[in-house]
Amino acid sequence: MIPELGHFALVLALAMALVQGSLPLAGAARGHAGWIALARPAAVAQFVFLAIAYLALTQAFALNDFSVLYVAQHSNSSLPMVYRITGVWGGHEGSILLWTLILAGWTLAVALFARHPDDAMLARVLGVMGLVSCGFLLFTLFTSNPFERLLPAAGEGQDLTPLLQDPGMVIHPPMLYMGYVGFVVAFAFAVAALLSGQLDAAWARASRPWTTAAWCFLTCGIALGSFWAYYELGWGGWWFWDPVENASLMPWMAGTALIHSLAVTEKRGAFRAWTALLAIAAFSLSLLGTFLVRSGVLSSVHAFATDPARGVFILMFLALVVCGSLAVFAWRAPKLEATVRFELVSRESMLLANNALLLVACAAVALGTLYPLAIDALGLGKLSVGPPYFEAVFVPLMAPALFLMGIGPLARWRQAHAGDLARRLRWALGVSAASAVLAPLALGRWTPMIGFGLLLATWIASTCALNLAGKLRGHAPGAWGARLAAQTGSYYGMLCAHFGVAVFVVGVTIVGGYSVERDVRMGPGDTATLGRYVFRFQGVSEQRGPNYIAARATIAVTRGDAPLTTMSPERRLYVATRTPMTETAIHRHFTRDLYVSLGEPVSPLQWSVRIHYKPFVGWIWGGCLLMALGGLAALCDRRRRATRSLPLRTAPGGAHAPAMPAMPAMTELPAFFNETRHS
Repeated sequence: MIPELGHFALVLALAMALVQGSLPLAGAARGHAGWIALARPAAVAQFVFLAIAYLALTQAFALNDFSVLYVAQHSNSSLPMVYRITGVWGGHEGSILLWTLILAGWTLAVALFARHPDDAMLARVLGVMGLVSCGFLLFTLFTSNPFERLLPAAGEGQDLTPLLQDPGMVIHPPMLYMGYVGFVVAFAFAVAALLSGQLDAAWARASRPWTTAAWCFLTCGIALGSFWAYYELGWGGWWFWDPVENASLMPWMAGTALIHSLAVTEKRGAFRAWTALLAIAAFSLSLLGTFLVRSGVLSSVHAFATDPARGVFILMFLALVVCGSLAVFAWRAPKLEATVRFELVSRESMLLANNALLLVACAAVALGTLYPLAIDALGLGKLSVGPPYFEAVFVPLMAPALFLMGIGPLARWRQAHAGDLARRLRWALGVSAASAVLAPLALGRWTPMIGFGLLLATWIASTCALNLAGKLRGHAPGAWGARLAAQTGSYYGMLCAHFGVAVFVVGVTIVGGYSVERDVRMGPGDTATLGRYVFRFQGVSEQRGPNYIAARATIAVTRGDAPLTTMSPERRLYVATRTPMTETAIHRHFTRDLYVSLGEPVSPLQWSVRIHYKPFVGWIWGGCLLMALGGLAALCDRRRRATRSLPLRTAPGGAHAPAMPAMPAMTELPAFFNETRHS
């Protein structure tokens, strides 16, 4: 009866979501304290019931309960236990349940840890999140029930998709969902602020850490997905502009614009309407990604082949969320006056220009992703939009954004002097130009694209160093330690994330310009040369796994006359589904990867083998890790840990405004004035 208990828990979770999405919003509108107070208990109860449902489905997988249809479709008695547990999200129904559980987890975190001065405002935030939960719970119960019974029970399961039987898939989907779903918090704060009319710095301050956390998770999730595709699919690439890959990239770009815009709204009170619109866009693009993956409108190794009727439900829900939130925005946005002025050359202008470039690039990716689907849906034929389109459109848009990334942090708020910026940046520009010429020549070949990529990467890195050096200017070397310790976590997070972008660009540029690959036929004793490396094929042996058999090749690699390593790529056959899979062998180094994949046998003794030399490919994911660590550093900012929300007072005319803060101690005055000088 455990599956029935899980199904009943889903029904109770829906009831709690309905309470959370209705009474607190009505209470906030009417000033009813009792209804407002229901928001937190309803959020807690919803999470508890969803956790019970998820654990019930996990138990069905662990115990091989093939009387549950979803378990019979996505598990097998020979499947290792770790993949039985992760098989819970290996198909559509279970992954939607995981999505809904993570949404309830974010709601619980906001209910327990969000700091906001106004209980009514927090009730609005939780109410909006409750309405979103209602949509996903209705979708789960009526179109994607993971507890549907199979009677009589199957004697054996069909097995988990072999592509998902990989350690990377243990971490990648939950990390990606944490990012996708996390943008609902920024969305809820924006809609709640619009409903209340309090679209001010306090809203941005409350929303910013949640948005940064979601962005960090999404960055890690995309990087893990790219790394998984690199080593698991056997093609040696790290990004193919697949529609599902694009579906995760679009909310990431909107989220990147959002966290920068939130910083301006919090510190300067500017971009209030723009920031709210970005919050709506980021979550809407997350829902669009859900539609693309689960609607059945596209084919991808990342997509779930599902009933298109489910896609109609998600599309209707997406339309309801977008239209409803934009209606609230249209109602409130005209009443927001632009009270903060800034000049054309200022940090605000740089951030606004960067936001615009990110959104235009996002729109270009959306066009290339959705246009072929629209053409197909209208019966106008099949159209394929591949990497040439995206590279031709995306790169020219991102190049000026990367250039502005170096200038923006060095510009002053409100007004900066172009001459002063030029003097400060001349050394960075000189170093960047030199690296664009000398580095490619040192690597063996110069091309305009390689030189341009390294120019941008060095520009970002050198401006980060220039920014840090500016903090030490005018201080004795003995005081540098104290000066560096006085900087905030947000400042170091910005430097780390921007430096991560530079590392990422180096990896993309060099692996795109200098990677080499060969497709060869090899038998015992045959050799293949790739640059300075010699690969000797020693033979193939049979190996047996828990649910597969494999042909494992042994390839000795030498550099010059010195032995380097032995690589063992595999060609697996999963018994239950009779699905062949390639397991690559990779020898990693800080500056390159040697990558070997084993193909099909071409004769009794010869096999097709693909060999790659990938210089600096690891820097791509290292750069992503640095970006995520930068976001984590910003989250750990001591000012955010110490900040307490101010109680509300009533300003003249009845408007709410923050109460005056207590007078700081004498030792806190420098930091206090530094934070409030632009208030």
